[in-house]
Amino acid sequence: MAARAEEFDVVIIGGGPAGSTCSTLLRKYNPNLKVLVVEKEKFPREHIGESQLPPITPVLEEMGVWEKVEAANFPIKIGATYRWGASPDLWDFEFIPAKYFVSEERPSKLTAQRRMLAFQVERAIYDKILLDHAKECGVDVREETMVSDVLKTGDHVDGFVLGDGTTVRARHYIDASGNSGFMRRALGIDITSPTSLRNIAIWDYWENAEWAVNIGTGATRVQVLSIGTGWIWFIPLSPTRTSVGFIVLADYYKQRGITPEEMYNEAIAKEPNLQKLLRNATRDGKVRTTKDWSFYSNRIAGDNWYIIGEAAGFADPILAGGLTLAHTGARQCAYCILESDRDPSAAKWLKTNYERSQLDRVKQYIRFADFWYAANGQFEDLRETTKQIAADAGLELNPREAFRWLSLGGFLLEDVFLPAVGGLDLLATKEITKIFCGTSEVQWELNKFTHFKLNLMGATQEKVPIYHQGRVIRAEAYRRGGRILPIVMLFKSVADVLRTQQDARSLHSAFVQMSDTFARQGLPGSIGQLYGTLETMLIDNWVTGRVEAGKPTLNFDPLKYLDPTIHPNRDNKDMAGSAG
Repeated sequence: MAARAEEFDVVIIGGGPAGSTCSTLLRKYNPNLKVLVVEKEKFPREHIGESQLPPITPVLEEMGVWEKVEAANFPIKIGATYRWGASPDLWDFEFIPAKYFVSEERPSKLTAQRRMLAFQVERAIYDKILLDHAKECGVDVREETMVSDVLKTGDHVDGFVLGDGTTVRARHYIDASGNSGFMRRALGIDITSPTSLRNIAIWDYWENAEWAVNIGTGATRVQVLSIGTGWIWFIPLSPTRTSVGFIVLADYYKQRGITPEEMYNEAIAKEPNLQKLLRNATRDGKVRTTKDWSFYSNRIAGDNWYIIGEAAGFADPILAGGLTLAHTGARQCAYCILESDRDPSAAKWLKTNYERSQLDRVKQYIRFADFWYAANGQFEDLRETTKQIAADAGLELNPREAFRWLSLGGFLLEDVFLPAVGGLDLLATKEITKIFCGTSEVQWELNKFTHFKLNLMGATQEKVPIYHQGRVIRAEAYRRGGRILPIVMLFKSVADVLRTQQDARSLHSAFVQMSDTFARQGLPGSIGQLYGTLETMLIDNWVTGRVEAGKPTLNFDPLKYLDPTIHPNRDNKDMAGSAG
């Protein structure tokens, strides 16, 4: 009897957030597509990676699933509380200042406030919500179904063979299989691990732990607490359930020669404030472990295939970027398929931009994580580490120059809307650098000059993709060397102002007027973000500055216009000073 064969437009291996996001958006914008998701497990199933960042919220909204996620009553993530580096003090990073959080009865509507926040999710529940929603959108979802083989001819995928012998064929194939990278490995694509960090994660779940802080109805911050040998996470997942884990260097774990259970208990014992939060809680009692090694795939798009989610790359969880990379990358992949179906001649351009942007993004998360970990060492060690980080970015700098480059925002990813990485804009990265390294090294470059000029000399024009309402729009951009200046959103606003206003006083007046206009229209573009964009363009030499005698400089002080999103913790003074 001949093996059965089935035909689809798109076949995806893996039903996690990346697979669910991509398949849902494909069906939303083209309901005629036959989309198959093959998932080896039966949902719900446990999974690590519970803490989100705000860029996920608009993706959930676009998928039409945000209300279902909100109805699950996951804690609202307003930010995180850290104890890191040499200081025993706690400090907070908040997406919006807690004092401005408006408490609402839950489940609530998707307000402007909630668009700036995120969730902390129990993945067993969250992933099932997303996969079930994909089914409701018309995706053929087959759980407990293995892919046993990938049929291929060179770089072309010919089909997947399922565990029951069925061959499924499609026009597009997607690997969303997570860390296993099933299709990636079958295609012989290597991975690169550009960091010396080799950690393992050890964790368990607790019932009825106390939250470190309650903000309004259902909002809190996650806790990230360094204890010298590693760091502990404390992530509330529901009103009663909390994830508590420990990240430790793999070499240190091997040297100790103790069990994961013993290592976990030892870490908890070193953190008395954590013990207070867990004093009335009970553990599941099943310690889980996984390796925690940053990597990226050397290719993530080919002849008729894409790689998305963790199969494409993984960055250390200190920045909580895993789910953000999965959702946003899967969305971009869906758009590439939709647009290439409309215009096959655009396929190469779409895939080139997908591969560049997604690999750049995961590399930047990895680089930022390296910087973050380096801040736990001695100051001079940090300078040496930044030299290597700069070298990875193609720069030959001595340690002091490299440190200055990094603290000025050298690890920022170009984004078509706002220069940011890991949910942090340039203002936030400067504040973090001050915490890690002191204020003397962190200055605003734009405050040195009286006049500014847009600098496009030696740049070539090209187009960058904007992903909007199911279409890929080609927007104007400039490329010089490895840097891209997209002429959209805040970058376009700043560039337009510089064409007519170049002295500091006129520039400031234009920024004030522009930020007021954005605020009335409900668009991003605070004066701090406009100055942050100018600073980024100045650092990347898209803007040049000069000093004219007797003329005023900008003298920009972000705290005059913005409440700091990064500040000393004020929740509970007795939680400070217990680094253990």
